[in-house]
Amino acid sequence: MPLKIEAYGRTDIGLVRSGNEDFLHIDEPNRVYAVCDGMGGHQAGEVASMLAGETIGTAFGSFSKKLLSATELDLGRVLPPSCELLLKSIRLANRAIYNAALIDTGKSGMGTTVVAVALESDIMAVAHVGDSRAYRLNSEGLEPLTTDHSWVEEMQAAQQMTKEEAGSFVGKNVITRALGVRENVEIDCRLVKVKPGDMFMLCSDGLCGFADDDEIFAAVRSHLEEPGKITDELVQMANDRGGADNVTVITLRVTEVADSPLPELDKFTQPAEPIELQKIEDGWVEELQSEIDKDTTEKVEKIGRKPSRLPVVLIVIAFVIIATLIIYYAGDI
Repeated sequence: MPLKIEAYGRTDIGLVRSGNEDFLHIDEPNRVYAVCDGMGGHQAGEVASMLAGETIGTAFGSFSKKLLSATELDLGRVLPPSCELLLKSIRLANRAIYNAALIDTGKSGMGTTVVAVALESDIMAVAHVGDSRAYRLNSEGLEPLTTDHSWVEEMQAAQQMTKEEAGSFVGKNVITRALGVRENVEIDCRLVKVKPGDMFMLCSDGLCGFADDDEIFAAVRSHLEEPGKITDELVQMANDRGGADNVTVITLRVTEVADSPLPELDKFTQPAEPIELQKIEDGWVEELQSEIDKDTTEKVEKIGRKPSRLPVVLIVIAFVIIATLIIYYAGDI
């Protein structure tokens, strides 16, 4: 029995921002899904989040076999192929954004969060950097699958404070990890067993930054069998609360799985890569970017070759005019 997933995603500019720096990636054939929340002025956040999403998508779409067999990118641990590829692609996304900012100094400091999942058989890899989140949804509530990389979370852990107390010392939106802001990146990851009927949700902080877990669950508890409805309800909820930020939500429902002996794995941190590995990654980034550019060119050319509907419209208009005149003059006879 093959693994089957229902996926619904939506991104919304909100009610305050002039642009959308969020980016969502849904790749149903390769079963990889990601939410990226960009940051940086002059549309740099939009560039960073798009680069992250496109890099992950291209890694899974065109380079999966090559990247999985690339021993020079070894992660130092044995993981399911989907998890290995997810971690490698996020590292490459970090290098892509970092290098792009070096080339265009106007985008210096740009970065993005990422939360992404990749599924195979009956296992889901969850990887994230920053404060975009992943949850499992069930009848009891929301089960967080990620922990924010933020000052609030670190203050809580180090000082044994409540979230409210920690938030009074530092801004709640100050994150401690992001893609593209440093030459390398630490990635938190875990492996989760899945079964038919399981529901999962990925979101940017345009949702979870303005509603706590209990409030989010209250908004969707009556739609736990309707992933599309959950996505729409949560985007609407964010906008009903002022829409102060871009908001992105992806909801996944597992419908079929293929049983496997792959085990769950508690959260681990994939260490930041050394400088010698970064140079190797840069070569891969160039290859992936070349493929992204080629795909973009092909899409533009395809749009350019699309036959114009204008002649057809003009013919229809002329026909209507002639028919009207015939009817008019026939009435005078």
